[in-house]
This record gives sequence, structure tokens and C-alpha cells, in this order.
Amino acid sequence: MKLGIFYSDLRGNHDMLFRLKGEKIGVFLVGNGIYHATIKEKGEPSPILQKKEIDYYVLSEDLSTRGFSTDEVDSDIKVITYSDLTDLIMNDYDKLAWL
Repeated sequence: MKLGIFYSDLRGNHDMLFRLKGEKIGVFLVGNGIYHATIKEKGEPSPILQKKEIDYYVLSEDLSTRGFSTDEVDSDIKVITYSDLTDLIMNDYDKLAWL
């Protein structure tokens, strides 16, 4: 199964994220979830970004709404538009979940 996960919390419990299994997992950082892509705590990236076998995406529109530029995004995360998001969820992922 190819699983796409929408993650919109800054301080949510991300243990569930690490328990999900699939042949391909993509995490879409949306809403306040974009802070995981931009802010470091004590010089370290967000714990959500620890699993290297996950594809991470962040919406450019949500970044700009919150005053961030694409230059501030962690290098392991792909910046996408709503159009890119639509293509990804229609073509690359079988199931979708919201955490």
C-alpha cells in the first residue's frame, strides 16, 4: 500500500506517524505542520523528519501564508504547490490519512 499522510499539527503526537507501514509513505506538511519543515529546536530538525524512508512534502502556499520562504525549508523536504499535491495524491498514493 502507498500511503499519503496529511500532517497539520505543530505540537501533535507524532508516534502514530512512525507506526504506520506501507511500501511507500509520503507526509504532506500542511497548515501549522509546515513549521516542522522550517524551525529547528536546539539546532536539530523536527523529530517528525527522523525517518529517512518517508517522502516529505510541504505546501508552498502554507509556507508563504506563515511568512516563510522556500529557502528556509529543510533540504530533505520537497516544496510543492496545490497542483503538485493533487497530482501526487491522484497518481502516487493509494490511501490517504490525516494526523
